[in-house]
Amino acid sequence: MEKEQSPKKPSQLYLQISDKVKSIIQSRRLQPHDPVPSEGELAKLFGVSRMTSKLALEHLVKQGIVYRLPRRGTFLSGQQDEVSYEGEIPSKRRLLAENEKQYKQIALIVPHLSDYTSKIIEASENEVRKHNCDLILKISKDKEDEERCLQRLVEGGIDGIILFPQGRKTCSDQVMRLKLQQFPIVIIDRIFREVQIDSVYHDHYKGSYEMTKYLIEKGHREIGYTSNPIDNITSREERYHGYIQALLDHEISIKKQYIHFKSAPCDTSYISESDPEQETFIQGNPDMTAIMCGDDYVAISTLYTAMSMNISVPFQLSLVGFSDIHLSTLTPIPLTTVRQDTQKLAQSAFNLLMKRVNHSLEKQITIKIETSIVERKSVCVNVNK
Repeated sequence: MEKEQSPKKPSQLYLQISDKVKSIIQSRRLQPHDPVPSEGELAKLFGVSRMTSKLALEHLVKQGIVYRLPRRGTFLSGQQDEVSYEGEIPSKRRLLAENEKQYKQIALIVPHLSDYTSKIIEASENEVRKHNCDLILKISKDKEDEERCLQRLVEGGIDGIILFPQGRKTCSDQVMRLKLQQFPIVIIDRIFREVQIDSVYHDHYKGSYEMTKYLIEKGHREIGYTSNPIDNITSREERYHGYIQALLDHEISIKKQYIHFKSAPCDTSYISESDPEQETFIQGNPDMTAIMCGDDYVAISTLYTAMSMNISVPFQLSLVGFSDIHLSTLTPIPLTTVRQDTQKLAQSAFNLLMKRVNHSLEKQITIKIETSIVERKSVCVNVNK
């Protein structure tokens, strides 16, 4: 049994132990995600302290040979699709994996499938194909599942990640860890103000500001605002702030009764039916001549509610949305809305990610994508201004 060396050369000792762990991996022919001897087992096996064996395993983590899971142990890295050993003929599977690894694998994680996220997925697929990369798509079910997706992708050897996060007030622990490890990751459609991390998102504030200004220029001064609950989602928060600032800049009084946040997100299954909440909001504010809606689904629900109340859109009530989903062109009154350029979003996110994959040491970069107004038939000039 080997005895621990003098304290003068502790670094040499843990490096020796890490080499011995590599030998164990070889001799036992461990495969990716197989358990590796623990700190205690290594300390007992080689007659060293647990601190020395811990340093040895952490050294292997930095090399990407193993990964560690709290309260579960240490495992051989999944970055190796199959481990080859001395004298072993490489399998077809491993040769194929090695051949494919010349192509970068980029993961896209989205929180749901919708018209908007589908456009992002399509644009991302087009972008990675242009650069001869492969796209891996993950749809996270909730915040915990998002963390699992991130962890498994990293353990599996993904080259970089584009993340459309679940609604969060602050950056998740897993994203923070990847940031500290300088792993290539770009956040899209959200920003985390408390951490410096690469992000690409549409300028929701300016888009909402410009749309409110557009209504003002059409002669409207009694302009309401309705939205899904903000729920820590920065895009919803910024759209609301854009509306408020546009009114202030044009010296229009902000009326609390004109602002309505739904008690729960719009249920798209009933979007063509009258919404009791929206009906109460409209009935309670007969002087409103226009409503800025936080997104197209809310706008479409409000449109059908107004129609069920025999309110003429746009002649009695003008309505505008945000996002320019496909459905906004198919409603009885095609919707004027704010268009988000998903192609430019995907392109900017991919280009920024590839900078990090190629080890760019530039400071954190935030890219805002400009929006534009799409005029259709849900707004008219207010002749009673």
